[in-house]
Amino acid sequence: MNSPRVVGHLRSAGGAGVVRIEDRYDTGIDDLWSAVTDPERLARWWGRVDGDLRPGGAVRLFVESAGLQSTGRIEECEPPRRLRVTSRETDESWAGSAPDAPPPFDSVIEVTLTPAGDQTILVIEVSGLPLDKVAFYGAGWQMHAENLAAYLAGRERGDEEARWKELVPPYQDLAAVLNP
Repeated sequence: MNSPRVVGHLRSAGGAGVVRIEDRYDTGIDDLWSAVTDPERLARWWGRVDGDLRPGGAVRLFVESAGLQSTGRIEECEPPRRLRVTSRETDESWAGSAPDAPPPFDSVIEVTLTPAGDQTILVIEVSGLPLDKVAFYGAGWQMHAENLAAYLAGRERGDEEARWKELVPPYQDLAAVLNP
């Protein structure tokens, strides 16, 4: 059996986990920027975003695949290259989550785009994650990046449960060597 392609890296910073996902997409920077910032397009591969989508604006995020609802703030927005959002799961969302889910925590999602010929390189870095769960966040964020690629290519998402089972073990291996 072949090992799954892993596009993420894990590290720790200040006792918290950091996930960095990096991949190339077969589209221009403006189209990819639109896919990661336009609420209608974002809902097709990641989740719903409502609120004031300008720097300093408060937003609500809902990621259906994870049953996660968060509040956040747009910290920085430099079209079409960089977006930085802080977020925290709501207490109501956490109360309805799995028993082993970590309590709400502050995280930072930073997205950067770099043109590369006819393609665009996307880097998603998420920091402030519970270190003991960082492998699962790594697998989840890679799945989001893969869902984005499928959306851009006009393909349906694959079997997410099967993909989760493929990705978690290599991310657990990456997390096993992290020091708090």
